Amino acid sequence: MEIRELSIPDSYEITPKQFGDDRGVFLEWYRFDKLAEAVGHSIDLKQANTSVSTRGVVRGIHFADIPPSQSKYVTCTHGAVLDFVIDIRTGSPKFGEWDSVRLDDVDRKAIYLSEGLGHAFVALTDDATVSYLVTDTYHAEREHGINPLDKDVDLRFPEEAGELLLSPKDTDAPSLAEAAASGLLPSWEEARAYYAELSAKAGA
Repeated sequence: MEIRELSIPDSYEITPKQFGDDRGVFLEWYRFDKLAEAVGHSIDLKQANTSVSTRGVVRGIHFADIPPSQSKYVTCTHGAVLDFVIDIRTGSPKFGEWDSVRLDDVDRKAIYLSEGLGHAFVALTDDATVSYLVTDTYHAEREHGINPLDKDVDLRFPEEAGELLLSPKDTDAPSLAEAAASGLLPSWEEARAYYAELSAKAGA
């Protein structure tokens, strides 16, 4: 597989090598060792999630408190989504910026987001099936959101998505500025310190 760092530091696009014949296709969609080489430490997976979304569904922007937060390894096993990683770490040189990767059942790419980054996606097809490997179990009291329609973040949803459909939880979430003013967001310094701690443990 090929692993490329995105424009948002500490996030990566993973492109697997696919082997096809008259029986179908085989690929490795996750390799802990290859990812560890890119990230600097191995990923201690704790939970796997799957969501199925109709075309136009937007999920996110979601994130969790550091530490331990949740790093995520995300792929789309059926249909297609446009997946976004948003830098919500206050003090980051990329604060408020985002990058995106199309995840689908053709190229079968994945995206990895380190702890403290915001995550969202929009479904481009009906029955878009997204699977997530995450490094911590779900804790409602530590999970937060930012409104994905926040004009300051300015996520660009393609026409392919059609009419957008969002949950009240996401539309009622604060803007990025409101979340920053309330102290809800992780900082660049604490995120980088946590990554360094994980790397030090890996090298111990």
